[in-house]
Amino acid sequence: MSTVFPIPKQLLLSCERPARYIGGEYNAAPVKENAALNFLLCFPDVYEVGFSNLGIKILYGILNSLPKTSCEYCFAPWPDFGKAMRGNNIPLYGLTSGRPAPEFDMLGFSMQYEMSYTTVLYMLGLAGIPFRAKDRTDNDPVIIAGGPCTLNPNPVEDFFDLFVIGDGEIVIQELVRIFIENKKNNGTKTDFLRAAAHVQGVYVPAVHGGKHKVKRAIANDLDALPYPVKPALPNIEAVHDRAVVELFRGCTRGCRFCQAGMACRPVRIRNFDKCKELAFSLIDNTGYDEAGLTSLSSGDYPRIRELIADLQHGLKPRRVTLSLPSLRLDSYSGDFGSNGGLTFAPEAGTQRLRDMINKNITEEEILTACEIAFKRSNPSVKLYFMLGLPFETAEDIDGIIKLCAKIKRTGKRPKISASCAVFVPKPHTPFQWCAQIAPEKALEIQKYLKHELKRLGVSFHYHDARLSEIEAVLARGDAKLSRVLESVYAAGGFFEGWTEFFDCEKWSAAFENAGLSSDNYTRAFAVGKPLPWDNIDAGVTKSFLRREYEKAKRGETTADCRQACQGCGAGCNNRLVT
Repeated sequence: MSTVFPIPKQLLLSCERPARYIGGEYNAAPVKENAALNFLLCFPDVYEVGFSNLGIKILYGILNSLPKTSCEYCFAPWPDFGKAMRGNNIPLYGLTSGRPAPEFDMLGFSMQYEMSYTTVLYMLGLAGIPFRAKDRTDNDPVIIAGGPCTLNPNPVEDFFDLFVIGDGEIVIQELVRIFIENKKNNGTKTDFLRAAAHVQGVYVPAVHGGKHKVKRAIANDLDALPYPVKPALPNIEAVHDRAVVELFRGCTRGCRFCQAGMACRPVRIRNFDKCKELAFSLIDNTGYDEAGLTSLSSGDYPRIRELIADLQHGLKPRRVTLSLPSLRLDSYSGDFGSNGGLTFAPEAGTQRLRDMINKNITEEEILTACEIAFKRSNPSVKLYFMLGLPFETAEDIDGIIKLCAKIKRTGKRPKISASCAVFVPKPHTPFQWCAQIAPEKALEIQKYLKHELKRLGVSFHYHDARLSEIEAVLARGDAKLSRVLESVYAAGGFFEGWTEFFDCEKWSAAFENAGLSSDNYTRAFAVGKPLPWDNIDAGVTKSFLRREYEKAKRGETTADCRQACQGCGAGCNNRLVT
């Protein structure tokens, strides 16, 4: 095995945050000598962001628990170090051993965000690995993608050998087994891919060809799955630097804009005592001073108040605080959270629009939650809204301003921050057929909100509408977009999810060079016509999504799944009970 370690000291000191690149993380798994499969787990963003991701921690733990498999982390180098790597002929490498990426058997990319696609090309380029699967040989690693973006793999399918759709814990173990057996039998990469294509949750473009429908993998029993209670700890502070316990997967609420809430069904709940055991083990093994409970809607966890009380009782002697993100307004009560600021998501400013998106919260619930928060000495509240939602009117935009004014009156000089994202119509949601708002119109609304909210003393933050447009294109796109992605990267475009690196002109030029128009992907799609992502079965039926879309047009809400089964097709075998 060759290695790039040790990296020259002067090279490291010339770059920002050199601790990103030296390895040696506490709790990192040792490299297994003579492993039958060496796996490089790649995250197409910086070290601090990647080390915050629970999914890759889970996979890292599973892969290193397998007797014949060795797994290492790899993150996207910041541009300064990436330039230094090229200038010194240092390839992309695993953080534990320094092994060059091309010497691994598999590279697995965690695809969390569409705007990271060009960063994947950046990492492959640093590794010296051909971008397109058709240009790689048996001597190149198998390139895998997993994560939420794989719900529409088409824009990047030319770059990957296979995609893991859905829960990866069981799938990855089966892929390891098939690979090692194929290697033992002197099989080719093609032999491996043909065998892997039979695993539920695996999409192999060279085998399936976009025509065979691939069903998402679902891990039904969370308690039976391995969980990383002794995770590797970053050398520098991560974006979310705490011990995290996943309470459950899925959501019963049915918000019509939410891809995760639709495509992660059915709900699967982790055992009450198991959650406590995981939390205390994580703290004992890491030394974190904060523990967090995570899910799509943590307040919906059964016995949530009892769980919080038990954890706070056990964590207090350890001098550890407890955080509870992902709270819905209608599940918040004064015994949740800490005395710090809280974040709530009304999403829309009027009841009419909240009903259309099936948010199922009332203005009274919003005001009551904020009033309770302010009375408990919470100094600030952050509010999340979306603009450009389907069926939005000028009255709905004014509703955001009016709602913020009412919230302000529920406390004594409260600090209120409003954030307004641009709605992106995602695949496998009831709004997958909808058009996205034009960036020019979104910018006009953003300027209006900024002016009016400033008059109220409410700070206002918003996303770049042009970046959201590209996100929508990549979320809803087809295989033609691979040419656009290569063109953007060739022009120096990567880390495009970072505001300081996003360059709209690069994207415009890339679309023109490819003979494509972004409007073709942000327009409304005809109901009843094929969609680019129809080759992926996320579990929820298209007929259910269409029914929800029609109900949205009529302003009708759909009840929480806990009240009555809505027939979404996800095959629920349990329900949240409060």
